[in-house]
Amino acid sequence: MQTPAQQTTPLRLGITPWNISRTMNANALCAQAELAEQCGYHSFWLPESHFSGPTSVPEPILLLAAVAARTSTIKLGTTSYLLPIRNALAAAEQVAVLDQLSGGRLILGLGRGYQKNMLDAFDVKPEQKRELLERNLGVMKAAWAGGVVGSEAIGAVMSPLPLQQPHPPIWMAAFGPKALSQAGKMGVPYLASPMESLQQLEQNYQIYNTALEQHSQPRPSEIALMRTVFVSDDKALCEQTIHGLEQSASTLKLGNTTMEKSWIVGNADEVARDIQAYRERIGMNYLIVARPRIKGLSPQCAEQSMRALAQLVACF
Repeated sequence: MQTPAQQTTPLRLGITPWNISRTMNANALCAQAELAEQCGYHSFWLPESHFSGPTSVPEPILLLAAVAARTSTIKLGTTSYLLPIRNALAAAEQVAVLDQLSGGRLILGLGRGYQKNMLDAFDVKPEQKRELLERNLGVMKAAWAGGVVGSEAIGAVMSPLPLQQPHPPIWMAAFGPKALSQAGKMGVPYLASPMESLQQLEQNYQIYNTALEQHSQPRPSEIALMRTVFVSDDKALCEQTIHGLEQSASTLKLGNTTMEKSWIVGNADEVARDIQAYRERIGMNYLIVARPRIKGLSPQCAEQSMRALAQLVACF
C-alpha cells in the first residue's frame, strides 16, 4: 500500500536501448540516448551480459562513456554491473572516471550474475557471488573515500575520485529471496526484474522491506522496477506483441523459475491503467522501460512507443 508521500511522488522514466546493434555501433547507441533525453526520459540504462551471442553487453561502463559525450542531462545507469567477476579497484576506477566524464550523472546498478557459463568462465562459484559482491563493493567505497589502497607502507590513493560524493547512487538488481535480503541488508534501492508479475513483486517487497527493518536501514526513496512496455493504438500490433511475449515467457527461465506475465502492452489508456496499478500496489515511482524482445517488432515501432510513453507519463 502506498504512503501519502508515495501517492504524490512524480513518476520518473528510464529506458534501455530499443535497438541493440550487433556490432555495438556507437552512433546508433548514442542517437537513442539523445532521443530519450529530448523526450524527457530521466535516465538511460544498459544491462551487462556475457557469452550470450550478438546481443551481449560485456562492458556497459565503456559504452556509457560514449553516451556521456553525446548527452548533457540524462542520467546514465547500469542495470546490473556485475561486481563478482571484477577486480574491485579496477572497477572503482572505471566508475569514478565515468562519473567525472558524465558530470556526475551515473547511477550504479549492481548485480551478481546468474548464468552458469559466465560464472564458470570467470572462475566464480555461484555460492560465493553474494559474498564477492559485498567484499568488492567495500573495497570500492574505501577507494572512493580517498583511503589508502594496497599496502599501507606504499600508500597509493585512487585518482580521480567520483564527482558525486561519497560515490554515485548505488542500486541493486535482485531476483530471489537471498538477493532481496542482501539488498535490504545493504540499504540500497532494489531494482526489480522485468520478468516477474505484479503479484510476485508484492511478495518480493515484503522480503526486501523485512530485511531493511531487520538491519535498521532507512527505506530508500526510490521504488524502481523494470518493465517491458509497448504503447500503440494498433490493436493487431499489440496482440502480436503480447503473443510474442507470451511465447518468450513460456521458454525463458531465471534460475528454476519460469517467467510470468509481466509486460505492459496496449493503447495509452490501457498502459496508463496498468502503470497506475503498480503505483497503487507497490508504490512504484521509477519505471525503467525495456524493449519487447520479440521477432518482427521493428525499431521504428519501438521508437514510436517510447515517444508515446513519454507523453503519457508527462500527464501523470
